Amino acid sequence: MIETLPPPSLEWCLFLDVDGTLIELTDTPFETCADADLKALLGEVAERLGGAVALVSGRSIEYLDALFAPLRLPAAGLHGVERRKATGVMHGASFVDSQLDPARMALGALVKARPGTLLEDKGRTVAVHFRMAPECEANVRDTVIAVASQLGSNYHIQEGNMMLEIKPRGFTKDAAIKAFMQEPPFSGRTPVFVGDDLTDLDGIKIVEDLGGISIAVGDRVHGQYRAENPAAVRAWLQGIATLHDSHRA
Repeated sequence: MIETLPPPSLEWCLFLDVDGTLIELTDTPFETCADADLKALLGEVAERLGGAVALVSGRSIEYLDALFAPLRLPAAGLHGVERRKATGVMHGASFVDSQLDPARMALGALVKARPGTLLEDKGRTVAVHFRMAPECEANVRDTVIAVASQLGSNYHIQEGNMMLEIKPRGFTKDAAIKAFMQEPPFSGRTPVFVGDDLTDLDGIKIVEDLGGISIAVGDRVHGQYRAENPAAVRAWLQGIATLHDSHRA
């Protein structure tokens, strides 16, 4: 991986993961906070790129909107299960999937019995975090695998950083990015994906396949380029925010 990040271009469109990429990881997913400077920076970058900036996250779009309010960017939430186009049109309505109720019960019992583990119910997906109880990883993994196997072939396990999530099969970050690339203001631009985790591997691969640029944050995954941490990503985004039209090729 190249340690020096690519020089910014007005010809890009950006697809940005959130946790671990724009914002440092926290002990629990409920402690995450986006500061005013980050919100202003993202707004400036989106303006410079003609609105061609999308958040591509495991979070729900509702959560992303609350996190970055009043900013409302195009977004793919729940690893691509739901997507909001630049026009504001939503695909994949948010609802509580009752077919996950057995998983909710079993995983709820798991986290109750294993202090430090945490259940995150996102409505259409459910996740167990064990960042504060790494010694529970094997037990969490075995339980999630057993629970998922009872749900049938329509669901599968998405692995992340100290987290395992059960989600509907057939929805991925790469599919969301491909859909964005067919629509304005993303179409005709060079895609750039920035992510830090195993959940971002699909996004990294698709932008490379499309002739774009992949940037990995930290050491968990590999891209064409590497940023050390979210602070480095923000510094790089500042370069895009200060671009002028004279830079356009």
